[in-house]
Amino acid sequence: MDRQQQFVLRTIEERDITFVRLWFTDVLGFLKAVAIAPAELESAFEEGIGFDGSAIQGFARVTEADMVAHPDPTTFQVIPEGNGQPSDTARMFCDIRMPDGQPSWSDPRHVLRRVLAKASDMGFSCYTHPEMEFFLLEDDPATGKPPRPVDNGGYFDMPTHASARDFRRRAVSALEAMGISVEFSHHEVGPGQQEIDLRYADALTTADNIMTFRHLMKEVALEENVYATFMPKPFTEHPGSGMHTHLSLFEGENNAFHDPTDELSLSKTARHFIAGILHHARELTAVTNQWVNSYKRLYAFEGEGEMSEAPAWVCWGHANRSALIRVPQYSPGKSSSTRLEVRSPDPSANPYLALAVLIGAGLKGIEEEYTLPPGAEEDVSLLTSRERRAMGIADLPHNLYEAITCLEESEVMPEILGEHLFDYFLQNKRQEWVNYRARVTPFEIESYLGVL
Repeated sequence: MDRQQQFVLRTIEERDITFVRLWFTDVLGFLKAVAIAPAELESAFEEGIGFDGSAIQGFARVTEADMVAHPDPTTFQVIPEGNGQPSDTARMFCDIRMPDGQPSWSDPRHVLRRVLAKASDMGFSCYTHPEMEFFLLEDDPATGKPPRPVDNGGYFDMPTHASARDFRRRAVSALEAMGISVEFSHHEVGPGQQEIDLRYADALTTADNIMTFRHLMKEVALEENVYATFMPKPFTEHPGSGMHTHLSLFEGENNAFHDPTDELSLSKTARHFIAGILHHARELTAVTNQWVNSYKRLYAFEGEGEMSEAPAWVCWGHANRSALIRVPQYSPGKSSSTRLEVRSPDPSANPYLALAVLIGAGLKGIEEEYTLPPGAEEDVSLLTSRERRAMGIADLPHNLYEAITCLEESEVMPEILGEHLFDYFLQNKRQEWVNYRARVTPFEIESYLGVL
């Protein structure tokens, strides 16, 4: 037994922990858990906890159902009570393996681990920083009522609803209690819309933190008698929720994206990495934006005279919030801050897979030395289709079907995701699109029933 496992066992005893929850995610990014007694944990470290993988979305067929969850002791945290005090419950994330001890290729955490191992072989470590946006609603979404935001506030407003103010304070306290550092928290543009930005961490820790974040936000919201949703676009008339993702690569202590001689302080490595994401952007969008509703957020009216901050086109720019990839302003003397911001992902994505395809595409750009096209410095949404075509700016997929088609035709994504997970993901998304196409929507009833 290693030192980290011993530390966990000792902490459980010292803090009187009576429940240990073992967490992992299915292919779509839904959190799964099994609770064990502390007395069983030593055995779980040695042998894992067996379960039926065929009952988990995308994990296995019935004929190969046996799987084993192995808790990762480095992710041990005590889950706080509603008052912010430590509880009698702790959690750890698990790595999923086959009975012979081999990693499961359908485990999203393993998919990201493989991409990070490739980066390490290339001499890089990957750091990420997500901006998490979501809405607080008055009513339980399960009631079927139209969603109602908890306030009418706007960007950076002091909340007009007491629960929203209490919510962010309690939410940040809960995150900090679980070792997740918060950089900013504020009201976003839409009524009831919140943003909480997590501090930089290595990519695997970031994905674990996002899963913990989504769970805690829903729990804290319920304690405040409101409801948190990470649905990308719950309101037609208000902006959607994004998960703008900042990325950088380091070589030891040095930021591999920084070059002081470049006008934007971007190294060749950074430019190849950006080019890789742009080159494969249409292929990876089905993963970073995996639901039918995701494409309501990525939609933008052309030439409306107002900047759209949800990217709809494949381009990059310096401090350009209408671009798919934004290069933030460099702070003199802070070479470690040189990074890129990918603005398309939404907070409902599976974070392990989303980070895997973004980093994997960027690494492909470095490997193949992709050429970075010229940046777009104007508001891309104000350009006409003809002007964008002349600049070589392609559209992101317009809907889930188009995104699925781009993913299906990709040669790189199966390599990143693994054939089994890739095939299951496609199958699941195709079925979602079929179900969506067959559904008669309120729009059709309102538009056609009375006049046709």
